[in-house]
Amino acid sequence: MLKISQVVAVFLVLCVFVAVPAQAAKQRPRDLGITIGIMNPGPNNAITDVKGVLVGHVTLNEGDSIRTGVTAILPYKGNIFQNKVPGAFFVGNGFGKMAGGTQVAELGNIETPIVLTNTMNIAAGLDGIIDYTLSFSPENDGVRSVNGVVGETNDGGLNDIRARVVTKKHVLEAITNAKSGPVEEGCVGAGAGTIAFGFKGGIGTASRVLPKSLGGYTVGVLVQSNFGGVLDINGVPVGVELGQYSFKEHIESADGSIMIIVATDAPLDARNLERLAKRAFIGLGRTGSIISNGSGDYIIAFSTDPSLRIPHSTKEKFDAMKVLRNDEMSPLFMAVIEATEEAVINSLFAATTTTGVNGRTVNELPVDKTLELMKKYGKI
Repeated sequence: MLKISQVVAVFLVLCVFVAVPAQAAKQRPRDLGITIGIMNPGPNNAITDVKGVLVGHVTLNEGDSIRTGVTAILPYKGNIFQNKVPGAFFVGNGFGKMAGGTQVAELGNIETPIVLTNTMNIAAGLDGIIDYTLSFSPENDGVRSVNGVVGETNDGGLNDIRARVVTKKHVLEAITNAKSGPVEEGCVGAGAGTIAFGFKGGIGTASRVLPKSLGGYTVGVLVQSNFGGVLDINGVPVGVELGQYSFKEHIESADGSIMIIVATDAPLDARNLERLAKRAFIGLGRTGSIISNGSGDYIIAFSTDPSLRIPHSTKEKFDAMKVLRNDEMSPLFMAVIEATEEAVINSLFAATTTTGVNGRTVNELPVDKTLELMKKYGKI
């Protein structure tokens, strides 16, 4: 006969198994049969498929009102300031607080990691980047000007944005912990408190690899989705079908923002990187975004081709290899359009229902119902 203590032990074990069922990881749209575009993704279907690119997150979920964070994107692991990468900056709608963009546009290069956070913490983003750059190595001891690149979206719907909880320590942590490989999506980093199409938004990423006959180059995209419109997936009017749309509520108040980061290993100069960045907005438009009046919609694009790195010192010789001609750009245009569209949709599928400041709850996209709609329209 079992002792009372043995009975209690068995009961507690059973309770643990009942109370904490195994949680399956959320599947990405492509895993569920939703194929966006015609080009093939890279092995991780992420911006990190572009060789050398690293991504790091710091997520701040504190109490019932803090839902924010930092996401850092590094073109490569090394002293970016001393060996800058070709870069471009493009504005779709300028209702935002993007830092560092004008120098990128003027000089055509990027000299720091790219940091994404919330609107009120741009200063913390810059502070962290400056500390990182100045202390990177003795090679930077004489540096007296740093063009930190910091993008933002306003997560005040779910996050107590006035608290300004992001610090330079969080920024440095996101930068130093950045890694290659699969990229966590959804309610992480700078996407912890964002909202898109009335559903929970967040971080999303995707990539495309050109056929060898077209150069075999990779294009990767990462987005911080936080904008409005009427959700469309592969031509299916998901937002309308799910009732997440009315003209007054979702068009007149469709304000928000998106940051889009584009990376490629194709040998592109700043001018053609800007052309590539512009095409990303076609992918954004395909998802149903209207790039509203109050939306800050920005794209930063860069090339990781090592031969195109620009030495900081004018004493160093700069022998760049031939860059792609204009008439070689069209396959890359298609790649960035498809990757941007999929990155946005990936951000929605990965996000989870979130309750934040003032008790507001924003629901995740109902994946099961969405899949039913995709079947109804013959898309899967």
